[in-house]
Amino acid sequence: MDKSANIEWHRSKVTKEDRRHLNHHNSFVVWFTGLSGSGKSTISVEVEKELHNMGVRTYRLDGDNIRHGLNKDLGFSPENRKENIRRIGEISKLMVEAGLVTLCAFISPYREDRDEIRKLLNAGEFIEVFVDASIGTCELRDPKGLYKKVRDGEIKGFTGIDSPYEAPVAPEITLDTDIQSIEESVQTIVSYLKTKGYLQYE
Repeated sequence: MDKSANIEWHRSKVTKEDRRHLNHHNSFVVWFTGLSGSGKSTISVEVEKELHNMGVRTYRLDGDNIRHGLNKDLGFSPENRKENIRRIGEISKLMVEAGLVTLCAFISPYREDRDEIRKLLNAGEFIEVFVDASIGTCELRDPKGLYKKVRDGEIKGFTGIDSPYEAPVAPEITLDTDIQSIEESVQTIVSYLKTKGYLQYE
């Protein structure tokens, strides 16, 4: 498809800072990455609920939900996975501009893809949360029955089994969900946001 050269960015008279001031809090991305079954979606749901109860304006983007609509044309090849995350990064950037705290729960197996999203945003606007759990723990949970299908040979190219997962090198937050409860994980994240001043804007 040919790209038009006759496009330009139209600026608004309402800025990201204006929206943050109206909301009384900063806008940023909390990016949950980890294996299937590690607890990303579950924890992100509870973090969003906690922040909402605190009066924080949020929106949550989840891997399965996005593939029902925006990215339903993408499969699970390395190229499609890369494009999946690229699109989410662009959406996340727009949501940060809109003044929202954006919670993203995606396996996002490739370190380079996550780093590219960080580069899209300003310093401090991307908080990487590594939801760390062993394959054994994830298989025991297996909320979607995916690991069983992998072991039965019904699914190929599954992250952590026969497709790579590149763990973060220096995430802002690491959760060890082999031993941490959902409640403890939520409090770890919320405490980090409070301590670092993310939940206020003057």
